[in-house]
Amino acid sequence: MIDPADIAAITEQLGRPPRGMIEISSRCPSGHPNGVKTEPRLPDGTPFPTLYYLTCPRLTGAIGTLEASGLMAEMTQRLSEDAELAAAYRAAHESYLAEREAIGHVEEIDGISAGGMPDRVKCLHVLVGHSLAKGPGVNPLGDEAVRLLGDYWGHSACAPADPA
Repeated sequence: MIDPADIAAITEQLGRPPRGMIEISSRCPSGHPNGVKTEPRLPDGTPFPTLYYLTCPRLTGAIGTLEASGLMAEMTQRLSEDAELAAAYRAAHESYLAEREAIGHVEEIDGISAGGMPDRVKCLHVLVGHSLAKGPGVNPLGDEAVRLLGDYWGHSACAPADPA
């Protein structure tokens, strides 16, 4: 059961009610939800490959800034040059697929994860969502993006300037 206060917070963050939400997958240091875990098929029947969906506008805005910096192209290039990084990223892809499949099989997205995994970086939002949900060590490029984000919540109206 998801706390009604969390549902209200996410609805405010998104500007609409959340769809297909299973649980809160991550929270910012203030305790507010910043990501959710979703069903692989939305209630209207739409296949939805994004298992971890970020909801915090401050977080998604900061990730958009990283994306605009050219980071995704640089990460994709590194995947072609660094076999160890590529293997770890492929393992993140396989983990993502296994976790989503355990929730339910959706033929249309079978074998397709999200964010460009396993061969490229297409969406840092997905990779960051995966890293925030699972913790460090699962998605190496998501972990890197999380580190680059720093304290994105620091001047947010929902969080104190010093979350410690």
